[in-house]
Amino acid sequence: MSGGVRVTRLLGAARNVGRLSLSRKYLAVGALAKEQHCTNTISIEMARKFSAEAAPQGEPTEHEFQAETRMLLDIVAKSLYSEKEVFIRELISNASDAIEKFRLVQLAGDGPMDLTTDRVHNIFIDTDKAFRTLTIQDTGVGMTKQEMIDNLGTIARSGSKAFMQQFKDGGKVEPKDIIGQFGVGFYSAFMVADKIDVYSKSSIDSSVGHLWSSDGSGKYSMQECKDIEPGTKIVLTLKPEDAEFADETNVKEIIKKYSNFVGSDVTLNGTKTNQLKPVWLMDPKEIDEDTHADFYRYVANAFDKPRFTLHYRTDAPMDIRALLYFPENRPGMFETSREGEAGVALYCRKVMIKSKADNLLPKWLRFVKGVVDSEDIPLNLSRELLQDSSLIRKLRQVITNRVLRYLQERSRKETKSYMEFYKDYSFFLKEGIVTSNEQYEKEEIAKLLRFECSSLPSGETISIPEYTEKMKAGQREIFYLSAPSRQLAENSPYFEALKKAGTEVLFCYEPYDELVLMQLQQFDKKTVTSVEKEMRAVGEETVVTEDTLELKDQTDLTDWVKATLGPKAAKIKTTSKLESHPCVVTVEEMAAARHFIKTQGANFSEEQRYTILQPQFEMNPAHPVIKKLSELRSSNPQLAILVTEQLFANSMVSAGLVDDPRTMLKSMNELLEKALEKH
Repeated sequence: MSGGVRVTRLLGAARNVGRLSLSRKYLAVGALAKEQHCTNTISIEMARKFSAEAAPQGEPTEHEFQAETRMLLDIVAKSLYSEKEVFIRELISNASDAIEKFRLVQLAGDGPMDLTTDRVHNIFIDTDKAFRTLTIQDTGVGMTKQEMIDNLGTIARSGSKAFMQQFKDGGKVEPKDIIGQFGVGFYSAFMVADKIDVYSKSSIDSSVGHLWSSDGSGKYSMQECKDIEPGTKIVLTLKPEDAEFADETNVKEIIKKYSNFVGSDVTLNGTKTNQLKPVWLMDPKEIDEDTHADFYRYVANAFDKPRFTLHYRTDAPMDIRALLYFPENRPGMFETSREGEAGVALYCRKVMIKSKADNLLPKWLRFVKGVVDSEDIPLNLSRELLQDSSLIRKLRQVITNRVLRYLQERSRKETKSYMEFYKDYSFFLKEGIVTSNEQYEKEEIAKLLRFECSSLPSGETISIPEYTEKMKAGQREIFYLSAPSRQLAENSPYFEALKKAGTEVLFCYEPYDELVLMQLQQFDKKTVTSVEKEMRAVGEETVVTEDTLELKDQTDLTDWVKATLGPKAAKIKTTSKLESHPCVVTVEEMAAARHFIKTQGANFSEEQRYTILQPQFEMNPAHPVIKKLSELRSSNPQLAILVTEQLFANSMVSAGLVDDPRTMLKSMNELLEKALEKH
């Protein structure tokens, strides 16, 4: 029979004795253990402690809490913690600290404690629905009577903090795994308990053990207990409305959530509950793929496996232990939404502080899963929120930069797998550029972007750094063109001049790409420029050749078109940048203009839209259509007007500044009707 089953049956048998007092209950368990000749070490130890601790000696003495404790106790129990369940985390952390203190004292060789003691360190938890109790027991350093008065009788006095300071001052051992700092965690139990009994005996001092009891009303009692095994046991008598914390299933889930990785085994009703190891603290070379896969599924609550794994530690500027995963599966609709939750859990010395820590990484990295553990993270009193915003910003920057460097390495060393990742997750990278306030971060993210390029075959992509390496001498601008497809990009009127000059252009096919590059603004001190904005740039002189209209005809035509279009066009001009297209419309910021039309255009009248956009209408004086239009001004003014309006409308559609092209059908039909009158 296993030890866990034995203990469970012993407790069950004790409950059958009847509704005994706690002391009699423990005595009954001890007697039953002897009758059934338990041989399992854990079972014997637990039974012996249960029976031993149930022997208070003499009359209890009453004490008053110190430091306005009654008021503080009410604050801790009712206001400090957002979730009642965290009291289990706090008590397990205290138990873990007690065991760690024992190890440190034993290692340092302080005190009369028997240093040869081969004590099995465990944290035992027992639930009892019938008696509505929850018991947490450790095999740690324990407390003397005075320590119980000092540590339990005064809120906000941390025995762990004092212990750490003592060891630091002594210089013998560095206490790295002590969790508690504030001295309030124990009192969180009063959120759910009507009464708390603490049995403890020091492992260092040779004095007897004691029982500390309180109902949280402002007083506590102390009573001597002989023959207690060294360590501490806390028995909570739960409030009726909080009886759920005496349910084994609920407690197991809470342990799994918060305390799965504490330094000692946690046994619940005789069964070990913390099965996983703190993988992020292990040597990366000793972790195989299966271990990573199992841990990833645990922290991400997922069923796939990690695509990439980033496991690192750093001591400067902060002590950080991080294990981050990049999922293999494509993100779901909720994940791509800005409302998606952060995927990184925050731990402090192996105890979970927050399962979805949205301050550790920027929102655009919410697809990253994993754990960040740091003893330097500044926490508030309840260890639920991060304090010191400047330090947190620094931590966030350090982790973000490390993630970016890691992805940049993958893009160079594992091109195929990176491009598969990019296909699924490029949306998040582009969101990062749009939402980031730091130009350095924007440019680091931009190194991860990939676009087709006018000099490469369809389907091949290039990075922005690779584009800059191929730029012509003296070129200071990174040109891009947004279009729905490669064919439309290559046939765009805005691309003609740069194509003729042999200047490479990045092609962007996603509707939000131009907003991303507009937000990027510059890269490596080079301006990121839309070819549409380049066409609008001032400084071009009017060119007259044997193929173009005469200069006077160009001037007359632009004046006439200005009068014909009226407020639709802010400016009319001729241009030599067009070759196969008759005309084009340019605006100051084409990406912003298109975004405005898609999102806000319907809220404004046509006249208001033109006033906001301020479109510039540019005509190719060498194109046959423009030449013919110049003639029609005098030979057929009505047809000339229809042609002009249609050319302008066509240019607006080509620029993507018309939300619904169907609005052009009426004018097109009028133009056809007029053109066919003589036929």
